[in-house]
Amino acid sequence: MTDLRSAARGRECTVRIPNVCNFDPETSVLAHARLAGITGVGMKAPDICAAIACSACHDEIDRRTRKLESDFVELCFYHGVMRTLDVWVRENLVRW
Repeated sequence: MTDLRSAARGRECTVRIPNVCNFDPETSVLAHARLAGITGVGMKAPDICAAIACSACHDEIDRRTRKLESDFVELCFYHGVMRTLDVWVRENLVRW
């Protein structure tokens, strides 16, 4: 299986939160979803449930910063997940 965490490094941010994103691929990592039933104490979501995020967007997603409403940030994150899946599929890193 492809190492999606490594594949996310150095990529364009797919989350792109307005007025937050730093658009710096050098800071990009895989930001994982937090969702009851698939995450919890000591449990990270599978790498397929994640988006490529710059450090600024990742901080906002994980609520280390709180510049915007959480519902809007969550929407931006899940849009990023869809964009990330599109990248992985086009590059044959994941298969349908």
